[in-house]
Amino acid sequence: MSAADSTTQEASGGLLVERVGHSFGALRALEGVSLSVRPGQVHGLLGPSGSGKSTLLRLIAGLERLQKGRITIAGTDMADAAGHVPPERRAVGFVFQDYALFPHLDVAANVGFGMTERGQTNKNHVVRQLLDRLELGALASAMPHTLSGGEQQRVAVARALARNPRVMLMDEPFSGLDTRLRDEVRWQTLEILRKEGVATLLVTHSPPEALEVADEMSVLIGGRVRQAGVPADLYARPSSREVATLFGPINVLPGEITATGVRTICGEARVARPELEPGTAVEALVRPEGLRLTPPSEGAGAGATVVSARPRGATVSVRVELDDSETLEVSELAPSSWKPGDAGRVEFRGSAPVAVRVREG
Repeated sequence: MSAADSTTQEASGGLLVERVGHSFGALRALEGVSLSVRPGQVHGLLGPSGSGKSTLLRLIAGLERLQKGRITIAGTDMADAAGHVPPERRAVGFVFQDYALFPHLDVAANVGFGMTERGQTNKNHVVRQLLDRLELGALASAMPHTLSGGEQQRVAVARALARNPRVMLMDEPFSGLDTRLRDEVRWQTLEILRKEGVATLLVTHSPPEALEVADEMSVLIGGRVRQAGVPADLYARPSSREVATLFGPINVLPGEITATGVRTICGEARVARPELEPGTAVEALVRPEGLRLTPPSEGAGAGATVVSARPRGATVSVRVELDDSETLEVSELAPSSWKPGDAGRVEFRGSAPVAVRVREG
């Protein structure tokens, strides 16, 4: 079985997007975008503003007519060059950033809105079940303006689930909540979707959120998927500087391939790149936590002077200037005794993951 056949088979009960392209006049919004989301899986879609994330959601939901490629839901084609299934006939739920609740309807009526294919008795039963499942039973007759942000978010999810979707599209659904409530509501919401076997595509601008909740993820930049895979791999081994910087600070060290890894001014790191000949000029990409700062007499890495040391929760971000004027960021556990002006040496920390890309020019 080919890789493409395997992907199609795995996503047959969920969502499959293949080689999707879309333009608005001369503006190319998406080009060759492919991804798959299995039932019960949360797939994070991360990218800067204007990268095409919302356009992709609208194409999947059927709110835009597809121009190139194919979109399949639960094994059935929803859109391709030959046809377009309208939104109301797609088993898709959509949760927006602002929840989009109807202000003149109470909670129960909001959840039941659009369930026209069910009898009234069955409809009421389904609504009650959904409200109880999301701990909203006591709020059935409440109006949206009386609810907290977290309660409104759960009502929006219940309304989307009422359509019995195979695919759930979530566009920055937790960004309006405070930090404590966001973590709680996000965990509860995504656990329900996983247990229901719904393939969930979660759009976010927050790398920490994507790393924490996504089973797999795709990075969309300039309308193209630049890297896809397990979140931890994308964070530790980004394929480019563009992808790397989305997830936070990254150190870029000139180096060259050796028989066992890559040699840089900070020492040698083990990297498996058998396709590259020893001596190949490369750049080594390493996160701040992949480096450590030692006293001058202890380390064997590059000589450095501390420029600043700033607490960041459980860690301290230490910026250093190397003897060759290169500036790096090192992450140390708090509390840290390093202060501006201190001398030290920067070296790789143990088996820290290091990404390598061939140096251009």
